Amino acid sequence: MNNKKLILIAGPTAVGKTSYAINLAQKYNTEIISTDSRQFYRELKIGTASPTAEELSAAPHHFIGNLSIHDYYNVSMFEQQALALLKKLFITHDIVIAVGGSGLYIDALCYGIDDLPHAEEKLRQSIKDRFAKEGIQYLQKEVERLDPEYYAIADIHNHKRLQRALEVIIATGKTYSSQRKRTIKQRDFEIEKLVLNMPRELLNDRINKRVDIMIDQGLEAEARALFPFRELNALNTVGYKELFQYFDGNITREQAIIDIKTHSRRYAKRQITWFKRYDDFSWVDV
Repeated sequence: MNNKKLILIAGPTAVGKTSYAINLAQKYNTEIISTDSRQFYRELKIGTASPTAEELSAAPHHFIGNLSIHDYYNVSMFEQQALALLKKLFITHDIVIAVGGSGLYIDALCYGIDDLPHAEEKLRQSIKDRFAKEGIQYLQKEVERLDPEYYAIADIHNHKRLQRALEVIIATGKTYSSQRKRTIKQRDFEIEKLVLNMPRELLNDRINKRVDIMIDQGLEAEARALFPFRELNALNTVGYKELFQYFDGNITREQAIIDIKTHSRRYAKRQITWFKRYDDFSWVDV
C-alpha cells in the first residue's frame, strides 16, 4: 500500500480539528478515523465536543460513539482495530483522514505500541478495588517495589498508567520496563502529520467560549446522568469530574465551570507539549 496515504490532523482541544478534517475528507471524497479517545464513548457527547449529527453526515466517521463507558478498551485494541479498518478503506480510497488530540492513540496509529498482554478481568478488578480503597499510594508503592526501573521514569501521579503497569507485572511475572521495547513499527502506507495551532491567547479564548457553549447545550444534565458511574475510567475526564465535585457539594456550580475552563486550557498546553516531541509533524497556524 505504498501509494496510500493517511493524513493525520492533530492539535490541542478547541483548535478546529473537526471542521478541518471534514473539509479535507470532502476534498478527497474519503472517510475519517477519530483518534480522540473520549469521543469513542457514546454517552459522552457534549463534554467531549463530539461531532454533531450535521458534521457526521458531512463525511463518514469511524470510532465515534462506538463504545459504552462500561466497555473495557485500551490503546492496543485501538491500534489493531484502526489498522484493520485502514486496510479496508484503502481498497477504495487512496487517502484517509485521521483526526484527534489524544497523543497516546495517535502514537499507536502512527508508530505502534508494545504488544503487552491483557490482564484477566479478575486481576484488573482486584487492583481497581485496592486503588479505590487505599488510593494512588498503593499503586505507587507496588510499582516501586516490583519494578523500580519503570517507577523511576513513570508519571507516578497517573493512576491509569500505574495500574496498567501493575497489571502486566502481576500477569506475567516480569517487570513492566523489560517488556516495553519502544520499537517503532513501520507502516505500509505514507503518513502526513499535521498539527493545528494558533496563538495561545486566541486558543484560550476559544476554549473558554466552548465551555460556555457546552453548559448552554446541557453538559450539566449529561454529567448528572453519568454521576452514578463516576468511578469509571472513561469519566475521569475534564468537564465531568469538575461537575461531579459540584454534585458532591465540594464546590459551587460557578467554580466548577471556572475549573473546567482552567483544566481545559492546561490540557491544551499538555497536548501542544506532547506534539512538540516529534520532528516529523508539520505545524499549521490556522
